[in-house]
Amino acid sequence: MRAVIQRVKGARVRVEGRTVGSIGRGVLAFVGVEKGDDRKDLEYMARKIVNLRIFEDQKGQMNLSLKDVGGEVLLVSQFTLLGDARKGRRPSFERAEEPGRAEELYLALGELIEREGIRVERGVFRAMMEVDLVNDGPVTILLDSRKLF
Repeated sequence: MRAVIQRVKGARVRVEGRTVGSIGRGVLAFVGVEKGDDRKDLEYMARKIVNLRIFEDQKGQMNLSLKDVGGEVLLVSQFTLLGDARKGRRPSFERAEEPGRAEELYLALGELIEREGIRVERGVFRAMMEVDLVNDGPVTILLDSRKLF
């Protein structure tokens, strides 16, 4: 499972002009599910998202997590994070999980984050989405449950 984590002052996702998810201060998490991902990948990603210390403390140091600041999560599925563009000009998405299984794991990830007391808003799986955000910093972190980077 891969994720692009962005610290935001606010973010929203729209489908067909209608806002389907919106948060204030917190994290916008674009998530791609890889073939073979399972419960351990979900748990790893949920722990990282909830406990990643990317928010500033009173001294301006990134020492605080979502839990510490009462932040929220906007979770957006993005299979293109599994794109492989090393050969040719058109990315291959063969490492991305099949849609049915990917949606199941994507929804389960949101539930695990919510169990940690974090409010989660979601995009619509497989929909064309428009995402607006105010990046705070900017702070952007890449995560991979298989620890490839």
